[in-house]
Amino acid sequence: MNEPRTTPPSGAPEHTRTGLGTDAIKRAFLDNLFYVQARALEASTTVDHFQALATTVRDRMLHRFVRTAQIHKRDQCRTVSYLSAEYLPGPQLGNNLANLGIFDQAKEAMRELGIDLETLLDQEEEPGLGNGGLGRLAACFMDSLATLEIPAIGYGIRYEFGIFDQVLRDGWQQEVTDTWLRHGNPWEVRRSRTCFDVKIGGRTEHFTDGSGRQRVRWVPAEVIRGVANDTAVLGYGVNNANLLRLWSAESPVSFDFRVFNLGDYYGAVQHKIQSETISKVLYPNDEPETGKRLRLIQQNFLVSCSLQDMLRIYQTNGRGLERFHEKFVVQLNDTHPALAVAEMMRLLVDEHDLDWETAWDVTRRTFAYTNHTLLPEALEKWPVAMFQSVLPRHLEIIYEINSRFLDEVRRRFLHDWERVVRLSIIDETGPRYVRMAHLACVGSFAINGVAELHTRLLRDTVLRDFHDLWPEKFHNKTNGVTPRRFVLRANPRLAELLTEVLGVGWERDLSRLRDLERYADDSAFQERWRKMKAGNKERLAEYIRRHAAAEVDPGSLFDIQAKRIHEYKRQHLNVLHIITLYNRIKQNPQAEIVPRSFIFGGKAAPGYHMAKLIIKLINSVAEVLNRDPDVRGRLKVIFVTNFNVKVAQSIYPAADLSEQISTAGKEASGTGNMKFSLNGALTIGTLDGANVEIREEVGADNFFHFGLSSDEVDRVKALGYRPWELYQGNPELKAVIDLISRGLFSHGDLSLFRPLVENLTGKDEFLLFADYQSYIERQREVSDVYRDPARWTRMSILNVARLGKFSSDRTITEYNRDVWHVNPVPIGPEALR
Repeated sequence: MNEPRTTPPSGAPEHTRTGLGTDAIKRAFLDNLFYVQARALEASTTVDHFQALATTVRDRMLHRFVRTAQIHKRDQCRTVSYLSAEYLPGPQLGNNLANLGIFDQAKEAMRELGIDLETLLDQEEEPGLGNGGLGRLAACFMDSLATLEIPAIGYGIRYEFGIFDQVLRDGWQQEVTDTWLRHGNPWEVRRSRTCFDVKIGGRTEHFTDGSGRQRVRWVPAEVIRGVANDTAVLGYGVNNANLLRLWSAESPVSFDFRVFNLGDYYGAVQHKIQSETISKVLYPNDEPETGKRLRLIQQNFLVSCSLQDMLRIYQTNGRGLERFHEKFVVQLNDTHPALAVAEMMRLLVDEHDLDWETAWDVTRRTFAYTNHTLLPEALEKWPVAMFQSVLPRHLEIIYEINSRFLDEVRRRFLHDWERVVRLSIIDETGPRYVRMAHLACVGSFAINGVAELHTRLLRDTVLRDFHDLWPEKFHNKTNGVTPRRFVLRANPRLAELLTEVLGVGWERDLSRLRDLERYADDSAFQERWRKMKAGNKERLAEYIRRHAAAEVDPGSLFDIQAKRIHEYKRQHLNVLHIITLYNRIKQNPQAEIVPRSFIFGGKAAPGYHMAKLIIKLINSVAEVLNRDPDVRGRLKVIFVTNFNVKVAQSIYPAADLSEQISTAGKEASGTGNMKFSLNGALTIGTLDGANVEIREEVGADNFFHFGLSSDEVDRVKALGYRPWELYQGNPELKAVIDLISRGLFSHGDLSLFRPLVENLTGKDEFLLFADYQSYIERQREVSDVYRDPARWTRMSILNVARLGKFSSDRTITEYNRDVWHVNPVPIGPEALR
């Protein structure tokens, strides 16, 4: 796991706070245990040990972080600012040990003290600062930016309570508060003096200043303060450490003595409590009006604090703000931070006295926008009335931006009045809304999708009018994942094998995986590959034994679908296949079935009833199958709760088959598909998102493709899709649906799964029935191939060998080449002396 590291001159002792050797780490650990945790070794707990070791590692990271910041400031380096409402960094101790190149030294230091490092790694609470792939991608990008030595700041919100913890009660998902901060966060540094005021509500006042200029003053109803919390993000095998800055909300005035003196203690602290609510919880359920309002306030809080911070940093060099875009390029991670376009204009025009034309030129040369969805409901829009009450000044600015923009549209497309309506930032076709994706497109110099298919569909459908207007803005940047987290850390058995046959350095250059191809038909290497996979399956089986109180056979085919629960991701199509196999066994107990363990993981949004019903169906099917002696040893169904980065590190390496079965044209990219395949799983999937490119890379013979293409999906729907006819015309499908509807999996309750059955037979928006037969046939082929270990192993090796494209390092390199144009700044070893 270790990379070459900076060491002192021969014979010189290593400093306790910065040394990378075993002895220095051990001394630092004992110092931190005593002076930070206030514990002697013999009286300390495992949590104390984790905190002491984390502090020890943080010291070494901060050494690099401070030096990096000094050099970036000295050289006035152009910097990427990554604005994201979500981050899912995962547990950091193991990753940081690997990035520092001291994993083995730390393990030995702990061993000499009688402490097991793996036990400490398991103690870490995971920051659940995101809902899924969007947050995980942001964390991958921060890892790659640092590894590629590109100056960068990631901005987000320090949610006190992250995404909920998931438990099952009678097969239903229940949400439990995520208290990831209950033991504190050893990785962050609170910057109480780096804080900014953020306005909410109130009114605007228009006036003429002393120079005769028309100006606007925003008189807010409320002011909250954002305080910076900094975490160093260390690159792998380099000395660079970038910054992840998360904002926490508090009141500018913690205690109102006037109110207190009147005898109202609770009133005296009420504003403090209300202000801190802003960063209290990750994205509340946004169905109620209060939830939507809070989400809008959170987004304003994020972008206002972040832009004010960038302006503060920029102004230390004394240059005029008309050149701000030369210092910072700001990447908008989806529409959540799109409000930054209006906030930037407000800050430049209202607070820094730039004229509108100059401010707009700076704004449009600063922002770049990544779109992550094709689902219309995921393209954020806000009711104008709500927007007015929360952000009155921003609405005025958006009206002005829209007015000038639509004048441009009218000039470009004479007499095309419908296009003007479609392009408007304000949707006036019914109730009036502010369209945030439109604001992002108008205010950015670059717009990208996250897979080749996704970008094409953006150009052809969701953002077609913008592409007609500005084709030069559009480009594709297929997502990637960091091999440090998802191979080196998650799959040490594979990492060791790769290092043995490829040498060191593949972790930073995944193109080198191509050299594995020459081992694909080597029987001895295949046996080692199978042994590696078997060890990973044993590890997951042990995790399931401990956390799900269930037994799975590591010798069975591990068929895994782990991702957010959503109808378009079609976990219920997977369930239909399971019930099909079950029905075949019940009809013919002697039927030959390749033993499979079907493993699910993922969370449903708290207010998404159909997704929760799918989870219930999975667990109800598990209840029936897992107790039926006719299928014992052949089929097993497991739902792994609380799927997160830590759990994923056990799941991805263990998978034999990766289920990537979303309806074609619905998934923007996906990154789980990459993580599974990079760890040797074969994929069964539609031609959706990045599946298309994965299949191109690994070869059609090494990918189990099924189902309609996105174009075929559109044609089927245009012709009038009738799922009831498919149900009636396919006896096996009908039998499966009837088993659900007639109460086999609900103890005879005919109403429990009725909403799901009626949805599928009556509407089937995501075309499960249309793809069912193709899916079943490909699953039969999966079983046939699995019966041939040599063929399966060859395909597994080739999947890994040909997946080098899907490193987030490649993605970031392309962003930098085509969009950001930021020069890498290596931090040499001399800077650390």
